[in-house]
Amino acid sequence: MTSLSRKLLVLCALLGLGASSAATYVHYNLIRNPDYSSFCDINATVSCKAAYLSQYGSVMGVPVAVGGIVFFGWVLLMLWGAAGKSRIKDSAPAYIFAGSTLALAIVLYLAYASFFVLKEVCPLCVATYVAVIGIFIVSGGASSVPMSSLPKRALADMRVLIATPLALVIALLFVAGTALGLTTFPREAASGGGAVASVAAAAAAPAAPLTAQQQEELQRWWAMQPVSPDFPYPNEGAKVLIVEFADFQCPHCRQMYLAYKPILDKFQAQYPKDVKFVFKTWPISSKCNPTVPGINFVATCEASAAYQMAKKNGTDDRMKDWFFVNQEQISVATVKRIAGEMAGVKDFEAEYQKVIGQVRSDAEAGSKLGVNSTPSFFVNARRIPGGGMPPQYFEALLDLELKKAK
Repeated sequence: MTSLSRKLLVLCALLGLGASSAATYVHYNLIRNPDYSSFCDINATVSCKAAYLSQYGSVMGVPVAVGGIVFFGWVLLMLWGAAGKSRIKDSAPAYIFAGSTLALAIVLYLAYASFFVLKEVCPLCVATYVAVIGIFIVSGGASSVPMSSLPKRALADMRVLIATPLALVIALLFVAGTALGLTTFPREAASGGGAVASVAAAAAAPAAPLTAQQQEELQRWWAMQPVSPDFPYPNEGAKVLIVEFADFQCPHCRQMYLAYKPILDKFQAQYPKDVKFVFKTWPISSKCNPTVPGINFVATCEASAAYQMAKKNGTDDRMKDWFFVNQEQISVATVKRIAGEMAGVKDFEAEYQKVIGQVRSDAEAGSKLGVNSTPSFFVNARRIPGGGMPPQYFEALLDLELKKAK
């Protein structure tokens, strides 16, 4: 490996490591706060958020960017191990070429998903694509070892590694750090089954009720919240009217769905005439919600339209539950399939044109009420700020409104 090849590989690895680290940081913040906006969310087309929150952004709940950190870190370790008169000097470029071949296949798939499925350009993702392609080309030109000899060389090089204390310690630290990072990184909800379990757990083990002091504080705070003038949704005789605006692909909407569903089910079962719940979609996509700047979830307009289609045969609530429980599976194709299975839709495109006006109308109504993020909850025409509140406070608030009505 020439000095120029080595320098180019180091530069590409550093570029990829920096981009992957930044992407991991952004994804971490998105898990903690789905409304987080990073420096790479430039407009509707150039954005990191849509890619990271899509089904292509994670594997088993772990961001793919973490895999980028591992790969580029491994490349730098291989280059360090091959420096000077190292006994693996000749093998290192071949190892890097083999690893970058696999990495290239992965980034080509992710690039296809980004450009042609999501129709988004993620700047940090593009930087990692460039880095992987550069490493693949340079290491392929620098390798002078037949690929067929790599398994035999790997065994010999493992013996060298074991016999070199410093190299062995660094390798073990790298493996341990990788395992720690993969196991401790905050997980997104990984499967529909897990979501159902979460709902059951929430119903079985509710949070401790508020103390008398907390209830008084909640009452004072709630009295200070303004009532939305000309609230367009009638209570139809109910004492408590709850209106939610949500996006089916918004992770925080799913979290609040899991947290609030047991509470809403309980109140509607106990007070069927006194508690009314209205669900409205507020899709995060400028395609069907012009008030949304910058971010476009890939299938949210289609999911919102399918929800409207399901109202014809009364399966809208079941479809809503499916979308939230199986959020990571949502795509245009799956939405069309579920619309066919639950709503009996045979020509999705034709039905879409019939209902998309209602989707836009609901989104516009929410925006007029001040909705600018999801989920947004209104209780008796007062908005709960901040995308919701802890479940025990939400339950106490509904109790408070019932008592006021009585």
